[in-house]
Amino acid sequence: MPLTMNREVFITCAVTGSGGTQDKSPHVPRSPKQIADSAIAAAKAGAAVVHCHVRDPKTGAPSRDLALYREVTDRIRDAAVDVVLNLTAGMGGDMVFGDVEAPLPLKDAGTDMIGASARVAHVAECLPEICTLDCGTMNFAEADYVMTNTPGMLTAMGQMMTDLGVKPEIEAFDTGHLWYAKQLVKDGVLNSPALVQLCMGVPWGAPDDLNTFMAMVNNVPDDWTFSAFGLGRHQMPYVAASVLAGGNVRVGLEDNLMLDRGVLAENYQLVDRAVGIIENLGATVIGPDAVREKLGLVKRAPKA
Repeated sequence: MPLTMNREVFITCAVTGSGGTQDKSPHVPRSPKQIADSAIAAAKAGAAVVHCHVRDPKTGAPSRDLALYREVTDRIRDAAVDVVLNLTAGMGGDMVFGDVEAPLPLKDAGTDMIGASARVAHVAECLPEICTLDCGTMNFAEADYVMTNTPGMLTAMGQMMTDLGVKPEIEAFDTGHLWYAKQLVKDGVLNSPALVQLCMGVPWGAPDDLNTFMAMVNNVPDDWTFSAFGLGRHQMPYVAASVLAGGNVRVGLEDNLMLDRGVLAENYQLVDRAVGIIENLGATVIGPDAVREKLGLVKRAPKA
């Protein structure tokens, strides 16, 4: 296929994530202030979009606390720098099975299964411009952990996001997730053109080889907008790969803790490096206003 390089690229910074990285680097933000400060620094470095989870400020464990989300979003919105706010809606579908000979009952540790409305409650509370929608179920890294997103759950959550006027960012971990995302658009649950994040190299989804990546890209409708990321040492190579394939990019401590071998990164440093790669390819890094125009986003204040 011909090269269709993207000449106007936006950067998403995934600020903290929900993985067990909080004790692996002192730069992984925990408290709402730390998360917001890290997001603001990333925006100043060139990120047009910040993708935020929240964590327990004391332990660093992932959280769904609405008050924490409200504090993070308020702090970012009150900052002098402008940025598009993207909140996760990926939590609340975690199943951890018991022993292989006795898989039920599910283990309490790690299992977090809630309803569609609860999974979107912080989105309704904070009204970000974008929120994520993990468009499939998959075995996810650990032996007995399943990330669960059934068609019924995705239909319900997707409709809620659409009704709230929040643009879903479809998180696609494999080609089947894109297949179902297109069905959600066909069914009128999600609006078209849609926004997609191609998640490469997450065990056990799509591997991060370039053949698989291009298969993912080729399954994204031409009028949709996509970004992509790779994990760990593949994060920066995927900045280049996504731009060359016609997409946008995601970097940040959710996906990679290192700036160089043995050098722990901060979010703004990862954004700064991505800016350099994009500009050295001959492309331009665009800001939040251009992203809003491109994606049809409306910046809103949260509920009073």
